[in-house]
Amino acid sequence: MRRPSILFLNRVYPPTPGATGRLLRDLARAMAAEGWQVTIITTGKKGGTERDGGVRIVRTRGPAKPRGMFHYLYILLKMLLIALRQPSPAIVVSMTDPPLLILVGRLLQKWRKIRHIHWCHDVYPDLLPVLDVWVPALVMDAFKEQVRRAMTQADRVIAIGRCMARILTLKGLDPRQVTVVANWPEPELLQPGDDQTPRFSMHLPDTVRPPEYQLQAGPRFRILHTGTVGRAHAPEIILDAAQALASEHPEIEFMFVGEGPRYEMLTRQRIQRHLDNMRFLPPQPLETWRQVMESGDVHIITLKDRAGGLVVPSRLYSALAVGRPVIFVGPAQSEVAKVIHDFGAGTVIPSGRADLLVQAIKKFRMDGEAWFKAHEGALAAAAQFNPKAATDAWIERAWSVVQEDWQQ
Repeated sequence: MRRPSILFLNRVYPPTPGATGRLLRDLARAMAAEGWQVTIITTGKKGGTERDGGVRIVRTRGPAKPRGMFHYLYILLKMLLIALRQPSPAIVVSMTDPPLLILVGRLLQKWRKIRHIHWCHDVYPDLLPVLDVWVPALVMDAFKEQVRRAMTQADRVIAIGRCMARILTLKGLDPRQVTVVANWPEPELLQPGDDQTPRFSMHLPDTVRPPEYQLQAGPRFRILHTGTVGRAHAPEIILDAAQALASEHPEIEFMFVGEGPRYEMLTRQRIQRHLDNMRFLPPQPLETWRQVMESGDVHIITLKDRAGGLVVPSRLYSALAVGRPVIFVGPAQSEVAKVIHDFGAGTVIPSGRADLLVQAIKKFRMDGEAWFKAHEGALAAAAQFNPKAATDAWIERAWSVVQEDWQQ
């Protein structure tokens, strides 16, 4: 059945790396498969128009890692100008990369007389101070007011967590305007016919195994951290835990797979503290991603307390998809903590309590019953947080926004 046209705005889209781009790709493909006319406006090394199956992609030239506020503002302006040159869609969807992209969505809503959905992955500009980005107080207040107005005038705001929805309603949004659709794992993690039985992959695939692995004998109990280590995260506690466990449990190792602005700090601290139980790998291809994720016995996620509700780490759902217990270090009101508690999928540790983190790791290492209980909780959560259910819920929200107009 032919569906309305929809225009998404986001700075990243595959092959450009980024969690929001990957999620957008999954959703865009699902919508195109249902007959929606989908267009993406994004950035890339080269400008131009391309196709991703039924999805039309319009790229403006832009770096993978913009630097500075003015660079982001320049990208916003270019995306707005490109959007104005496109046929008028029924719905425009603004995301949160770059920050303040909602203002572009609001302008298109106003000038084109179309529907506007804001897909809120990060609450900007409130998140900027948490990321150590200094903005003059008067400018910050002006940005907050403009974003608040744009959100209240949107037809729908889709938050990715209950904690985020609460913050948005406290900002003055009508609770009926805000809906929660959680993020989801990479479809590549879900193999056809997967019966959700435990799978154990204590060794990384040969294509991604670093040379030093060849020198290590015996099994390892791996604490795995994947994805970006950004300024909203608090990885220092992992360093403290690794140092505390190094002599008592040399078989426990900590593996970081990804990149981010705090990776340099981690690698420097590894050398300074002589932490031979820490390993680092760059981002890995999707072809080996399931093997990499299954190589971790326990997954770990950190989040600054001040970031609670302003961002929801999507790596949680990838860990659940492979049935691994999750240790979360961060605010108890965060969506990650709530999911872990709801399903018994791991342990939540307060920020700054490295001693409790060490105890949690040792418990999962030594207590097989505790590990399997959390494993079963992770699988139960994974059955709920899956790509099909999430994209169906998202499409249902989009259709409810435009259905009355479409049927007239």
